[in-house]
Amino acid sequence: MRTRRGPSLQQEIGKKQPFDLPEQEAYLNLVRTTSTLGVEFERFFREHGLSEATYNALRILRGATLGDAPPGRRACSEIGEQMVAQVPDVTRVVDRLEKLGLAQRCRCPQDRRVVYVKITRKGMSLLEALDDRILELHRRQLGHLTPGELATLNKLLVKARHRPPPGAAATP
Repeated sequence: MRTRRGPSLQQEIGKKQPFDLPEQEAYLNLVRTTSTLGVEFERFFREHGLSEATYNALRILRGATLGDAPPGRRACSEIGEQMVAQVPDVTRVVDRLEKLGLAQRCRCPQDRRVVYVKITRKGMSLLEALDDRILELHRRQLGHLTPGELATLNKLLVKARHRPPPGAAATP
């Protein structure tokens, strides 16, 4: 089976000289791909008054309604740990969700320093309304890859994130 390939990154960005390292080219390919695919998601989320971070936090809060932790809530620190893309200030993300009526804060009765956040019915309804459209956007963006290619891509991306410590040999 012959796959259709587009121009290389070097051609796309008009780079005259080859990249200094294959690692440099791979990193810049990740950045270019994230930027290209992310634009559609940014636009989609903005249409619904969200950002990628607020959407991700809402999904974490929805997941809290299904887990073993205190039902239906997460501490801000837990939200920060579970975010797909790290954000510098989870408090602001929660502020935004609360202002939109999509989440609410509540203090821990045992330790008033701990603030829990839980999704509201409005937040749950919004996610339910977006679920199928988000999946369709994923299919539209990456559906041209075979299941095997997607599995390989996912495996390589995980491997790239979890590099060995300095001095350790990389696994093949």
